[in-house]
Amino acid sequence: MGFFKAYDMRGTFGADFDLETVRRVGLALPRVVGGKRWLIGRDCRTTSNDVAAALKEGLQLAGADVYDLGESTTPMVYYFTSIDDYDGSVMITASHNPPSDNGLKVSRKLSTPVGYADGLDKVEELVGGDNLEVSPERGGVHILDHDQALGSYATFLEELTRSISLSGLRYAVDCSNGMASMLVHRLFPGAVVINDTLDGSFPAHSPNPLNPEARKQIASVVRENKLHCGIIFDGDADRAMFVDENGDFVQSDYLIPLVAASCLSSRTSPSSQSEKPVVLHDVRTSRGVVETLEEMGCTPFMVRVGHAFAKPAMRKLSALCGGELAGHYYFGDFFKCDSGILAALRILGEISKGLERGVSFSSLVSPIASRYDNSGEINFEVEDKDAATERVLSAASTLSTITGRSDIDGVRLEFVDGWINVRKSNTEPYLRLVAECRGDVKPWVKVLSAAVTGR
Repeated sequence: MGFFKAYDMRGTFGADFDLETVRRVGLALPRVVGGKRWLIGRDCRTTSNDVAAALKEGLQLAGADVYDLGESTTPMVYYFTSIDDYDGSVMITASHNPPSDNGLKVSRKLSTPVGYADGLDKVEELVGGDNLEVSPERGGVHILDHDQALGSYATFLEELTRSISLSGLRYAVDCSNGMASMLVHRLFPGAVVINDTLDGSFPAHSPNPLNPEARKQIASVVRENKLHCGIIFDGDADRAMFVDENGDFVQSDYLIPLVAASCLSSRTSPSSQSEKPVVLHDVRTSRGVVETLEEMGCTPFMVRVGHAFAKPAMRKLSALCGGELAGHYYFGDFFKCDSGILAALRILGEISKGLERGVSFSSLVSPIASRYDNSGEINFEVEDKDAATERVLSAASTLSTITGRSDIDGVRLEFVDGWINVRKSNTEPYLRLVAECRGDVKPWVKVLSAAVTGR
């Protein structure tokens, strides 16, 4: 089924899945994941209410008691899954996908993600088969107090960031008409706020901040108001991305050292301060970021792309924090999970500290970004991704001497003066390529792009 992905379930409603699919997923989840107490939350997409009703029915038929959080951010679901010790949870969202899409993000106890490799494969098998049994006892439904839940979550984030001062910082926040709208005015007081009305048709722009068109509005607001920076959230607020004082996009991996710096300054345990903290990064992360983290006294650790892989690694390694090129940032003090709002607050704190020293946001990032020339992630639609990958690797051997190789997620080749990563997307029909080197990366990109297309 095209609905089942490496990290979650996601696709176009009515084409890749329907309400009966969702009902059967609900019936299968307690059997695969286990447990009787299940939490569900949903984003504001036009199909989310119907999807929630079908999911609740399936969970109840499986004998599970359903606790309905209502409209929420994805990190809110992680928060309540962890603090209230639910056996499992589902966030109904398609994150940054178009309005026609929807999906399900599943977690088990302690907000540990359930990906295809550790449960969703079995769910898919049950959903597609005739082996789903209804429990003799139907579970109940409990509607949680939404205002109380929202307040509890906001208070928790305020406590985590109580030492951060944003005094004198002028900035804007674009909620993308998504779930960050519910929290923006409480947690970002004084910000210039745009697109803060919940609307699952996403009328202002795409809910995907990686789309340059989606960032045009926040960039204009920053420039026109002479602000220090701007933040843009995706649809379910688990990702945050930034533009600098010039309205220029700041590649998200370049901000991992800022996230790490904020987390380091907030540590209170003497024993934890004496340890060399682990900071996760994905296979697409700039070598400039890795070098900066090492200079900060951190231990960088490379993982596969996606929350289903990052969160278990955060737990296993007791990592301080982590980040991805796609704008996900993970926190040891946030249940080893990602939170766009927490990331934004901590990055804003570091920008504010820089301004106190007379250093602009762009100047703060420049020592990290300027070490290497980076292509950013380039997406190709190709029929045979495996054949295209082999052509890229063959072409890469002509660029420079290969000094290392990682196969944990696609292939990352290391050279003395740079690296490349080529990988198949786990959520979209693309082959993704990133290249980085000292000097001008464009000649490398030209050679590798020609190899992808076979021209």
